[in-house]
Amino acid sequence: MRFLRPLLCTAALVAVIPASRAEEPKLEPGTVSLFNGKDLTGWGYKGKDKGAFESFDGKTESSDKRYSVKDGVLVVNPGKGIAQLWTKEKFPKDFELKLEFRAAVNADSGLFVRGPQLQVRDYLVAGPYKDLKKYKPQDWNEIVVVVKGEVAHCTCNGELLNDKMKVPATGPIGLEADRGQMEYRKIRLKELK
Repeated sequence: MRFLRPLLCTAALVAVIPASRAEEPKLEPGTVSLFNGKDLTGWGYKGKDKGAFESFDGKTESSDKRYSVKDGVLVVNPGKGIAQLWTKEKFPKDFELKLEFRAAVNADSGLFVRGPQLQVRDYLVAGPYKDLKKYKPQDWNEIVVVVKGEVAHCTCNGELLNDKMKVPATGPIGLEADRGQMEYRKIRLKELK
């Protein structure tokens, strides 16, 4: 019985920890989270006037309700037209950006890397990367973008999306609401030395 006691105590402790807390990502040294999982702090809409920015700091949804936060996930809601959500911060140094996304059937979104867009979609239905072998429809998938200078190398679950995507020397990170529901989580960036 004394050998079972540590196992029983461990099992009781694990049962007490809420699932959401247990799943919180641990950030690697030098990595910053671009999405806190609670609200849209650090994100907003670019205004029509140059330099204008509608900040959503402390808010759980955008002014048009196209973006919202629920249970640690940034939800891109279906709606009329296209809406683009941007970070306030710009990223002039080389970096590695990682995020997870889940696309509804035929959903269409996008990830902006300093401005240019990488298509993020239900790839096997909506394309353009219909030959991916590791893409998991309607499940969580990971995008990794490594930016060196003015070139981005982009993968989904380790499979190549774009090897030499041209990007400006600096700029923010953005997401697009176009068609269908998309979900994003664990959006994190690490500057490269």
